[in-house]
Amino acid sequence: MPSHGKKYQEAAKQIDPKKTYALAEAVDLAKKTSYAKFDETVELHFRMNLDQRAADQQIRGIALLPHGLGKKIRVLVFAQGEAAKIAEEAGADTVGAEDLIKKIEEGWLEFDVTVATPDMMGKIGKLGKILGRKGLMPNPKLGTVVGQADLPRVIKDSRKGRSEFRLDRTGNVHMAVGKASFEPRQLEENLAAAIEAVVKAKPSGAKGQYIKSATITTSMGPGIPLDLRAVGAAA
Repeated sequence: MPSHGKKYQEAAKQIDPKKTYALAEAVDLAKKTSYAKFDETVELHFRMNLDQRAADQQIRGIALLPHGLGKKIRVLVFAQGEAAKIAEEAGADTVGAEDLIKKIEEGWLEFDVTVATPDMMGKIGKLGKILGRKGLMPNPKLGTVVGQADLPRVIKDSRKGRSEFRLDRTGNVHMAVGKASFEPRQLEENLAAAIEAVVKAKPSGAKGQYIKSATITTSMGPGIPLDLRAVGAAA
């Protein structure tokens, strides 16, 4: 396994691996240790005390980040009739039904979030393999299958920045929470919202300490251990 480069090693020297950092201090370190020429994504990683094989210990959800993810979110809505009109008026980037399904089947994937009305789910089922692989399939549990009255709210929330999370095969959870260029307060509030969402998603089968540890990092930077007690997530 190749060793990290010189810039990474210099950045890592600023972090005490035996210490856990309060949220504000961790954010400050994340910004200081971001050394890439591009605007790095700030990530939050959890090591969970969950058995990924147990049905009652699965977690999946969405964190609504108050300051978004630092990029324009392209929202696609599967809808027809009056619902399609409402979605267009609410600012969805792309709205359609059978025509849109065919376009996606032909390889078009220029969108970041998909929303659907319930009557469209039977029609877009054939897109499961395409959208599922990219985590783009509308899902009632994620709040992306809604009636026409809720479309404006969901489209608005999607533009703010919806960071999806789920338990992976190694029993960990990973999510993006913003950009290194964000103001410290923006990152702190996004992180707090992300942590709260994961805590609220605690499954019924969880036993003992739910979250073992959490780490903040940038795309290229070193991990910064987070003191979960400081944000009330140590349960």
